[in-house]
Amino acid sequence: MANSFEDVISQIKDRLDIVDVVSQYVVLKKSGANYWGLCPFHNDKKPSMSVSPTRGIFKCFSCGAGGDALNFLVRIQNREYKDVILELAEKYGIELPTKYHASADTKNQKKEMIKACLKAAKFYHAQLRSAEDANKAITALRKRNVDDSIIDKFTLGWAPNKYDTLYKELKKEFKDEILEKAGLILKSNSGGWIDRFRNRIIIPIQNELGEYVAFGARAVDEGQNPKYLNSSDSLIYNKSKILFGLNSAQEAIKNEDGVVIMEGYFDVISAQAHGVENAVASCGTALTPDHVKILSRYTKSRRIFLSFDTDGAGINATKKGSAVIKETLSTLGDIKQFDESHISSAMDNKYACEIRVVSPPQGKDPDEFIRTMGGDAFKEYIKSAPLLIDFLLNNILKEKNSAKTPQQKAELVEQTIEILKDVNNKIIQSEYVKMVSTVINVDENAMLKELARIERQGDNEGRIQYKQKVVTNSSQFEIKAQKNLLSVFLANDNVLSYQQLKEMLPEDIIQDETLIIVKNTIDKLACTINNVKELTKNLYTEFIEDDNLTQILTDIVELSEAFHGLEPDEFERAVRENIVRLKKCYQEKEAEKIRQQYKQVNDDEIEALKIQMQLRDKIKLRTGDK
Repeated sequence: MANSFEDVISQIKDRLDIVDVVSQYVVLKKSGANYWGLCPFHNDKKPSMSVSPTRGIFKCFSCGAGGDALNFLVRIQNREYKDVILELAEKYGIELPTKYHASADTKNQKKEMIKACLKAAKFYHAQLRSAEDANKAITALRKRNVDDSIIDKFTLGWAPNKYDTLYKELKKEFKDEILEKAGLILKSNSGGWIDRFRNRIIIPIQNELGEYVAFGARAVDEGQNPKYLNSSDSLIYNKSKILFGLNSAQEAIKNEDGVVIMEGYFDVISAQAHGVENAVASCGTALTPDHVKILSRYTKSRRIFLSFDTDGAGINATKKGSAVIKETLSTLGDIKQFDESHISSAMDNKYACEIRVVSPPQGKDPDEFIRTMGGDAFKEYIKSAPLLIDFLLNNILKEKNSAKTPQQKAELVEQTIEILKDVNNKIIQSEYVKMVSTVINVDENAMLKELARIERQGDNEGRIQYKQKVVTNSSQFEIKAQKNLLSVFLANDNVLSYQQLKEMLPEDIIQDETLIIVKNTIDKLACTINNVKELTKNLYTEFIEDDNLTQILTDIVELSEAFHGLEPDEFERAVRENIVRLKKCYQEKEAEKIRQQYKQVNDDEIEALKIQMQLRDKIKLRTGDK
């Protein structure tokens, strides 16, 4: 058993080979001591990512992404690092420390809750065919064209209109506490136990492993509220991380290299039952980043089709869902904005994701359309589904006839510009402007000018933010010089000891806030580690939750190569030269700061004289004058 969670990570890293790990996702070609390939984290057109087997790291010299093998897996899979570690620990047979195990009671409870949900699903399923009042459920299902094969495939059931039918059945085998935690029973006003679901069609919810963990319950009587009653979150069920139908859709999503996200249970049931097997839905909640991360594991190209209702609420759900998808996956590269017929389909994977909207004829939700027209007809809509940008534009342009006044037209133009300003390709963007201006009947040049103004405004805001960043952080030269100095601690064939290096570096030579964190962490680890390889490995473990620090650490490891093969006197001279250059840089910055102060107070003779003397001293110090 590992002694700590860090020990678990260390044992996992010992088993991970960086070349083997990366080559599962990227085609690598050996060149010299390293391997090179297209970086999967941005729109890479030439091999920009280097993989070093000797250092155990990857680094993209274009987008800056970098880290060790574990960092690569966490990033490429879009998962929480703890989930990846737990999965790898199980794969390699590494036993977790006792305190990281769920308690025996909790594990037992989870196991019992899953068993109880399975029994409940089977009970409800049997009740659909045997209960006295099940006819109205069968009638409602038949209206949806749900036949016996579909009922069996999804284990659909019926909760009789009685208070404790399920409870009486399950209490023979399970404790009340288990049934309550599983969300199957509730306390009654009299203090006894009653069934949570009554007089409803039951839709069991399974996790990715196919285990029954929760239920959705559909009302059948007119005026019965709420329309859907769903299980609450529990030890075995987290609605923000579970997608209805994913357990049966996994293989189809992989084979189709795409997933259709729908709005409700019966949308998915109709879709999968009629051959659209890569359909899933959230469980009574909006799409979440966790849903997106889970789905991205199954579709390599991250092709996501949104198929919600065609009413106003459905369109809003499409907008919100697409925003969550873009925000979750945008760190991996550009979102596909337009079709490129001249680029081979093999290149489609360069995008972080591809979002399309499946929108059957107005007035028909996916479930109704599939039941009426069939799965093949729906598949045709999937094939011709527009990209998100086209769907959003078309939705806006539907209002063109109602926009008669200049103000109304200006409002439509503003809405379209909000979408078009994100199109990076200027030729494509101008073509969209031409099309939109023709449809709305506004001047194309005027629209282009307005678009350019909005883009300039965005650029200016970006420049302001960049300037603020430059003011609050060190210059690029200073950053590079500070990284150079830190890299000596990670040089493979270091000829000086950690203590010698530490004594050479002045206390205040590292001034960037982020690099101070790196330096302090090196100091902390170096107290117990005297091996550069182990030090580097432990630094990556320390920073595993922070992509920025991981990237900076990779830069430092890469820079350490410059010290390879130096003799002791050469090594020491290189370190001292870095220190001298950095000190001069700091002195110049301080002198500039004093100059600015002098300009601001030159109307106060005494104060100005003081600052002038400080400035003279700083300049003397910088130039070496006596």
